[in-house]
Amino acid sequence: MPDLPDKNAIEVHGVRKVFGTGETQVAALDTVSVSIRENEFFTLLGPSGCGKTTLLRLIAGFDFPTEGEILLYGDDIAPLPPFKRPVNTVFQSYALFPHMTVAQNIGFGLEMLGKPKAEIDARVTAMLKLVKMEQLARRRTSQISGGQQQRVALARALAPQPKVLLLDEPLSALDYKLRKEMQIELKRLQHETGITFIFVTHDQEEALAMSDRIAVMSTGKILQVGSPWDIYDRPAERFVADFIGETNFMDAEVISVAGDRATVKLLSGTDISATFPAGTTPDGKVTIVVRPEHARVVAASTKSALSGVIENIVYLGTDTHFHVKLADGSPFIVRQQNSRSGPCGFDKGESVGVDIASDVAQILKD
Repeated sequence: MPDLPDKNAIEVHGVRKVFGTGETQVAALDTVSVSIRENEFFTLLGPSGCGKTTLLRLIAGFDFPTEGEILLYGDDIAPLPPFKRPVNTVFQSYALFPHMTVAQNIGFGLEMLGKPKAEIDARVTAMLKLVKMEQLARRRTSQISGGQQQRVALARALAPQPKVLLLDEPLSALDYKLRKEMQIELKRLQHETGITFIFVTHDQEEALAMSDRIAVMSTGKILQVGSPWDIYDRPAERFVADFIGETNFMDAEVISVAGDRATVKLLSGTDISATFPAGTTPDGKVTIVVRPEHARVVAASTKSALSGVIENIVYLGTDTHFHVKLADGSPFIVRQQNSRSGPCGFDKGESVGVDIASDVAQILKD
């Protein structure tokens, strides 16, 4: 991850958003606080209904917080309407004007701001070059593909040079291959423009691939903020570990704590080392997580951390998933990268050991 400036573009302090009254009252956001740095690709990640789009709408000015404040470079923007905020939004539906050309769509916002024609023409030319659509400038947006429409929507939003660009699941309507291509394009645009991007998605892989930092949300709260590596390899809570990719949960007991590591005893009787979230001191019975790719199926041996029986083998081309039933009856998934030397060498129903790589187990808060 690149070094990011300490200056914050957006600061959200104690924001609550309540819809309805009385018994029908629902808190879409429950005392949310977060700081988003200048020139950062920041992602709000979570399932439907977690509050991520509500938070985006509050930053955009389409809704107003029930409590709390939202600062843009230190200025409180919570009371301001959308057109008075130096913020632009790209929606799931691109909301382009089908009767206008690509160039006219890109320049529309600048015209509404009353910019001189020469300035508009210069910005449109620059934006067409940025999104690599110079050859389609005179084509109507109803005559271009979905991916090209997405580029036009981005160019239109970037043309007024907003301080922050908000993106509400803008890739969700694209097919898988095009979505992958546009992830790279979005990251390139953010890097070249130097504008803070705040991206909303429910797609974990998308968030990991594009973000400088990720905020994982659930039921109106932000559970954890960190780099993609932090979120994936050092989840603090069970929801975060479970929501981001596959993982194995195991019961353990803390034997000792030294510095930022603990020694825990698994149900198998094996002691292993584990990290734990900052600000916590694990004690007693805990839950640990181990990602499937951080373990390996080996021939049965008393030296392995775990032992069990292979219940299923799933070949996925690049890797193979081994579904193992451990000796205590709990399930455990191992993901191993395939080589060209041949099949995995294990059979369904075979007794095996499971080795866990050092420095990979993580203790959860809950």
